[in-house]
Amino acid sequence: MTTALPLFPLNSVLFPGLVLPLNIFEARYRALMRDLLAVPEDEPRRFGVVAIRDGREVAPTAVGLPEDVTGAAGSDPAGGFGPDLMSSFHTIGCVADATTIRKRPPRGSAPTGGAEEGPENGDDSAGYEALATGTTRFRLLSVDAGGPYLTAEVEELPEEEGEGAGALAAGVLRAFQTYQKRLAGARERTLAAGQELPDDPSVVSYLVAAATVLDTPAKQRLLQAPDTASRLAEELRVLRRESAVIGQLPSLPAVELTRKPTSFN
Repeated sequence: MTTALPLFPLNSVLFPGLVLPLNIFEARYRALMRDLLAVPEDEPRRFGVVAIRDGREVAPTAVGLPEDVTGAAGSDPAGGFGPDLMSSFHTIGCVADATTIRKRPPRGSAPTGGAEEGPENGDDSAGYEALATGTTRFRLLSVDAGGPYLTAEVEELPEEEGEGAGALAAGVLRAFQTYQKRLAGARERTLAAGQELPDDPSVVSYLVAAATVLDTPAKQRLLQAPDTASRLAEELRVLRRESAVIGQLPSLPAVELTRKPTSFN
């Protein structure tokens, strides 16, 4: 079964169950936020997130949050990507549900108190802050640039567990604890310290995929693994390799390595 979704390309990978903060100021994405705010509050505000293979995430006029964030580059739904949109993106992405959308007050005005606001409440040129949660993986079938922002036809993908996922999940959690201790230092707080760890193999696989310090292509390979067991097996190999590499280094700026900025769009 296929469905149509607004498309939000990023230079990062979103995994099911993980939270995505967004700082939105480009015209095309402001239009998307307005449309999502028009969806009734008791219905999911869904859009698709895909990692960019070729192109740029943010229009040139938006770099560094300049004074004018409403220019023509931001109004082109295909701006920054090549003529073949499908080749610009990885074909496996993740559906996101915007649980919170907050419009910033116009520059120079007083804050409004942080309540969710709809498009009828005036100027949105200062952009939006949004918080979305990944829900389901999908396969990208086609991309359309005919509207104010990109839309896509997608096929949602079920999560198959695969053989031996439970045992692999336990091994991945042990390897991840070793990885964190070596990355942050044995005395530093880790994911396992004082926290209840998940026991669902698919949850473990996505949590570890998101928390491990990897580049976008490596994270994309984990997202598109055919089943949970395959993802966990790859994570076990990656964690053992990374832990061995870290163990050979004298020191690492762990705080800086693990700090992830808000995605700007």
